[in-house]
Amino acid sequence: MAKNIQSLERAAAMLRLLAGGERRLGLSDIASSLGLAKGTAHGILRTLQLEGFVEQDPASGRYQLGAELLRLGNSYLDVHELRARALVWTDDLARSSGESVHLGVLHQHGVLIVHHVFRPDDSRQVLEVGAMQPLHSTALGKVLAAFDPVAHSEALDGERRSFTARTVTAQDAFEESLALTRARGWADDAEETWEGVAAVAAPVHDGRRMPVGAVAVTGAVERLRPGGELRPELIAAVRDCARAVSRDLGAGRF
Repeated sequence: MAKNIQSLERAAAMLRLLAGGERRLGLSDIASSLGLAKGTAHGILRTLQLEGFVEQDPASGRYQLGAELLRLGNSYLDVHELRARALVWTDDLARSSGESVHLGVLHQHGVLIVHHVFRPDDSRQVLEVGAMQPLHSTALGKVLAAFDPVAHSEALDGERRSFTARTVTAQDAFEESLALTRARGWADDAEETWEGVAAVAAPVHDGRRMPVGAVAVTGAVERLRPGGELRPELIAAVRDCARAVSRDLGAGRF
């Protein structure tokens, strides 16, 4: 079994200490509460301060939790609020389309699946919540890369691996596909990531009109693209679902 890293355990203990009880604590209070030498406690606090997890009041010298923890906490809450707001709408989308539905967000240079509604039939399916999808070759990823500047940079700077013969890897062609996505408000994936699989996705925005995720219908290419063309009712249904979730997040009418 791997050993725990003592410095990280001590840092976590400091953050928990600062999160409870008094709003601000001095170095001596923190050191004595955790049974640490002042020098050790100061070194850890200094590192946490440099990372923005702890702030020091210039007048009293006391420490309190920093703004970076608030940002991380809000990010966690945003994802869970997004999923909570999307539950009813994605269920409806799966039922009306007859296909599986995925809700994804930007995470670590890819798309993290935060919600997955199974295709409403008796077929055997695997829950994909927590799975990662590439930015450059999936409908979810292309929507995020088209509307989110951070996702766009990561998709351009990262490796655009070729998964199938249809994967777009050249930068110019990829940028063209993103421009098309922005113009029409949705993206598709026709066997660009997995053979036999197609998808269509649309962006979800929050109250600041910022892209916070994307919703997609995914299924067999012969069902989604009979005759080679994406079924127009699927495009409309995905966009309606994304708009409904966006409105519930305060984005207003798109």
